[in-house]
Amino acid sequence: MINESALLTARKDQRAISNDSLEESIDRVIAGPQRRTRVMSDQEKKITAYHEGGHALVAWALPHAAPVHKVTILSRGRSLGHTLVLPTEDKYTQTRAEMVDTLAYALGGRAAEELVFHEPTTGAGNDIEKATQLARAMITQYGMSSKLGAIKYGTSGDEPFLGRNMGHERDYSDSVAAEIDGEMRALVELAHDEAWEILVEYRDVLDNIVLELMEKETLSTADMARICSRVVKRPPLAPYNGFGKRMPSTEPPVLTPAEKDKLKAQAEADGASVGGSTASNNSDGTH
Repeated sequence: MINESALLTARKDQRAISNDSLEESIDRVIAGPQRRTRVMSDQEKKITAYHEGGHALVAWALPHAAPVHKVTILSRGRSLGHTLVLPTEDKYTQTRAEMVDTLAYALGGRAAEELVFHEPTTGAGNDIEKATQLARAMITQYGMSSKLGAIKYGTSGDEPFLGRNMGHERDYSDSVAAEIDGEMRALVELAHDEAWEILVEYRDVLDNIVLELMEKETLSTADMARICSRVVKRPPLAPYNGFGKRMPSTEPPVLTPAEKDKLKAQAEADGASVGGSTASNNSDGTH
């Protein structure tokens, strides 16, 4: 990304990498160069705006989805637009709740097409592919199905460091394969329904996102915060219940000294704020 930013900066005869160059490099790495020669009709532009608006609104409403960084209907690479969500810090693991929210976010565009235009388009093809891969990984690799348990199903002959992908080799019966398909379908349908419910509840917000996308073509985090000001975070979707006889502890995780200091400082700040407010009220009272 930094290398791409440096190349863009050199092409502009600038001496320092700007934030605009960094933003452009992120888009180029994720979605490819901008296709300035691709001209869309107004109707296709509106469909794309609803598709990307669906992704953005669903992500905004989900409690465990990464924050929305940018929404655009500018054509790049093979895509007609894209929604960029970025975590606020480096992450190396994901919880099941985060992965379920990622499924719902991925299907937000498809759900918006169905809700508004009453039929899907081919624009959701890549979203469906990613959602299917994620759902399969949750079931067969990460043991996140309470029905199938913490078992890895299938073997992979991948050798990524050699650039080889030998595909998935099945080492389970047809009946287990049917159960895997059923669990995958249940996860995807759950996420699809959640995306649909968010878009139905906040249809007016979705329409406002589309209107601004049609006018500006790109929306920032600040734009989304303004448009989605009334959107309330949804409760967690499908909490994990695959513990069997292993009842989770009611005790919370232990606090580190740094966490204790942070809580203490927050409590002192809240106390000072309450105290200041009380003193102000007393000074305005009658004697």
